[in-house]
Amino acid sequence: MGDKRAAIILTFTPGPSHLTQLVILPGLDGTALMLDAFTQAARPYFSDVRVIAYPPEVLLGYDQLEDFVRQQLGSGTEFILLGESFSGPVAMAIAASPPPGLIGLVLSTTFATQPVPLLKAFAGMLRFAPARLPMPILAWFLLGQWSTTQLEAKLRHALRDVAPNVLRGRAQSALRIDMRDRLNGIRCPTLCLTASHDRLLSPSAATCWIDLLPHSSRCDLAGPHLLLQTAPKPCAQVVATHFGLTATTRPDGA
Repeated sequence: MGDKRAAIILTFTPGPSHLTQLVILPGLDGTALMLDAFTQAARPYFSDVRVIAYPPEVLLGYDQLEDFVRQQLGSGTEFILLGESFSGPVAMAIAASPPPGLIGLVLSTTFATQPVPLLKAFAGMLRFAPARLPMPILAWFLLGQWSTTQLEAKLRHALRDVAPNVLRGRAQSALRIDMRDRLNGIRCPTLCLTASHDRLLSPSAATCWIDLLPHSSRCDLAGPHLLLQTAPKPCAQVVATHFGLTATTRPDGA
């Protein structure tokens, strides 16, 4: 399951499952469409699971997305924040200056700097890129051998819901981000999920920053870059186990 630092498990005492929320920040599409299977798998462990979707027609940089997310967070309720792929840097920034209630951080198949180092020099040219890449190319990078007709259809739908200039702008932001100087300020327990067959992130981009986190554990799971989509139950179970949460019937009976 990858390396785990026992000190984190020993020093972290979470609240009961029925008092802890899970807040998810989505990948490049910025929608909740690709996360329904994972949210369903995670619900038994949390009082509530919600995805903060980003405006599909408005291009927001990382600093603006951080402000946008902070405005959506509740106050007082304990929650774990999960940043997937593109949203990892947003989650890192929030955890480095934590709002009330934040008790843990999950970073899934994400990066702190230069996710594709060779492309950083060409970030400015992305505005000339095609509006959308052909699905076979996207599926190869994002889903690999785990690709299915259903997952490809969801991915196609999610990307179509977002303005092309917004997708390009987010990709440009990702190629230019560098969060390494903020990582030492993240003091909450952090679980990093990495994928065994991630074709999008370079190996160094996916893992080199993890040791800069003061209180982190890493778990490598079988799957592609879209790990939450292809292994929703294993991911949910790993998150729950790491933070000491057990499946329970929620107070509303859901």
